[in-house]
Amino acid sequence: MTTDEREITAPVDLCRADGRLEPEAVGWSRRPLHRSRIPGWGRTKRWEYWCVTTPTHLVALTVSDLDFLALNTVYVLEFGPDGREFERTAIVPGGPGTALPDAVAGAPGCAPVVVGPERPVRGQVRVEIRSEGTGTRLRARCLAPDDRLPVEVDLLVGMDEGHETLSVVVPWSERRFQYTSKQTARPASGTVRIGSRVLEFGDDAWGTLDHGRGRWPRSVEWNWGAASGRTDGRTVGLQFGGRWTRGTGSTENALCVDGRLSKIGEELEWDWSPEDHLAPWRVRTPDGDAVDLVFTPFHNRSVRTEAVLLANRTDQCFGHWSGTVRTDDGERIGVDGLLGWAEDVRMRW
Repeated sequence: MTTDEREITAPVDLCRADGRLEPEAVGWSRRPLHRSRIPGWGRTKRWEYWCVTTPTHLVALTVSDLDFLALNTVYVLEFGPDGREFERTAIVPGGPGTALPDAVAGAPGCAPVVVGPERPVRGQVRVEIRSEGTGTRLRARCLAPDDRLPVEVDLLVGMDEGHETLSVVVPWSERRFQYTSKQTARPASGTVRIGSRVLEFGDDAWGTLDHGRGRWPRSVEWNWGAASGRTDGRTVGLQFGGRWTRGTGSTENALCVDGRLSKIGEELEWDWSPEDHLAPWRVRTPDGDAVDLVFTPFHNRSVRTEAVLLANRTDQCFGHWSGTVRTDDGERIGVDGLLGWAEDVRMRW
């Protein structure tokens, strides 16, 4: 094993009845096992973020409840100089109509999540997350911001039997903590329609989930990197985090190779230019060879928000990962142009 963190193997409550972190919840697991009911109100953040990629385009869907408001988003990016990019975000003050479950939305046995009107108009957004077989059905509707063309997302993200994912609790204190389930290398299929145009998601489409439930500090900074696909004859998922976990004793770092998870307990070393996010990034384990990768971006999704209760500076760069990783059993895997992203975020919320 490449971590001293405690592996959780049985269901556990995230919180005590008074909303404090349950000490037995601190650790990580290979599948979601935490019951993440968080009683009370204030500083609680809940979200489901899905990004489904292909070699030529991607779509990302977000449903989030920040206690004082909800943010529901559809983002589409077509790669290349003539590719289309747009984002439609519905801001819902107070968050009425956004009810996220304690479990991972879209997991078998979990009630569907549906937000927004069935036929959205103007800046409204509709998102549906439902269990379908062993996978997750993602549907969304909105109007494209520039030309108001109707946008329809209909994707199925599969989950192969025995496929392992990373779930982990990051404890800042007994009153501030985050439970996240990061799921990479899940095969996807379906379409995104923009007016009469259809973007296909076929054999080379991959879904990544960021599921979050927690109580956060007012201000925080983080790095997040992820990628999914086939490389060196293997199916590989990369999941890396940085900055926000420092000093907690937990990390959100892991590899998934052919469905088997290797947990990395070491904090990664992130080297990038905040002045030029499109310059190459390097991510590595400073005291070993579990991760030694270069990320080469080709597009920066830059978001700047300044509001009374919310300030967000996000640079989410899409690009390709190359280098080597090493699994728990010592096998070195060559990573050659694996499509994914790396981001630099500062949040006040």
